Amino acid sequence: MEHQPQDPDLVAGELNALVAEPTRQPRFGTETARLEAWLALLGPNRASDLLLVAGAPPCIRVDSQIRPLDEGPLDGLDIEEAVLPALPPHARRRYDETRISDASLKLAGLGRFRVNLHRERGRAAATIRALPTTVPRLESLNLPPGVELLSHIPHGLVLVGGPTGSGKTTTLAALVDEINRRDRRHILTIEDPIEYEHVHIRSLVEQVEIGVDAPDFPTALRAAVRQAPDVIVVGEMRDPETMCIALAAAETGQVVLSTVHTTDVSSAVSRIADGFPPERQNTVRQELAMGLSVVLTQTLIPRIGGGRVPAAELLVVGYGARQHIRKNALQHLHQEITITRRAGSFTLEDSLVSLVKNGWIERNEAMLRAGHVQEFESALAAAGL
Repeated sequence: MEHQPQDPDLVAGELNALVAEPTRQPRFGTETARLEAWLALLGPNRASDLLLVAGAPPCIRVDSQIRPLDEGPLDGLDIEEAVLPALPPHARRRYDETRISDASLKLAGLGRFRVNLHRERGRAAATIRALPTTVPRLESLNLPPGVELLSHIPHGLVLVGGPTGSGKTTTLAALVDEINRRDRRHILTIEDPIEYEHVHIRSLVEQVEIGVDAPDFPTALRAAVRQAPDVIVVGEMRDPETMCIALAAAETGQVVLSTVHTTDVSSAVSRIADGFPPERQNTVRQELAMGLSVVLTQTLIPRIGGGRVPAAELLVVGYGARQHIRKNALQHLHQEITITRRAGSFTLEDSLVSLVKNGWIERNEAMLRAGHVQEFESALAAAGL
């Protein structure tokens, strides 16, 4: 049973107590005491994020809902003074140069956090996410059982897609953990910033952080392919150069796992090709058709009783899918999922029906998420629901 968030009034009371506590010693100095007080509220309230936006009070996110803390509106200077001193030197330099910076932050007694400091309307703003202290086991994520297949892929590109906040990075980390526990392999991750810290179990795991260990994704990935890895994990496919190097590595026999911001299998594939100039897209589709092995997309849905649960879609790329990718006939990929169920593929509708059958999500909520409503209704009827 999931822990229920505390009452918002208690959140406000805890904040006031932390800010007013005279004996608390800030870990970075007095200038970050305010940030630490806010972050100390995330754990007790099962909140995933702290959001700081000028003109509004500090807010926390609990089960996808934004809750303001009982404090006056912040201004941009408040946010910079609270967040900037806590960032590592490379992240402060990046913010000074580009006005946007991502970094991981570790605070003794509070945990690890992913910080995004940026600007909006000419003022500072920040989104800070609490990171788990341990890598979750794949079976704990409530994903469909077939997702474990992704940890057994011998070579090729494996894409995990979904909207922001859908758990893509968590799924990727759990897959790496699965490989680490089972196989003796050399795994190399490239992240900005590192979110989950892996220990060596059966595999040897190297983790490269952009800004700390390498200047950018393309540089890190070019170096990675020369370091004899069996598995390369690219935190996100952000630019054509990274995509090109990743595709080349996948075609030459390595396993490459990465994430893309998409909503379904077809858009995950098109996102890669569309990232290139028009004159290059046809060539990229040919390379993608050869190198792509599996595409998983996921989204989080409110769960009955609180919390969220993932619904997912998975395509095991076979001959038919490769032909559709080459011809840019991506509208047929959904049909390919239904055709290749025996190989492990499943549709979003399959996943939604299973969640309704298990009593985890409401039928109406599932209906809103279904991309193929008639198929979903037929599957519900076949399942006696």
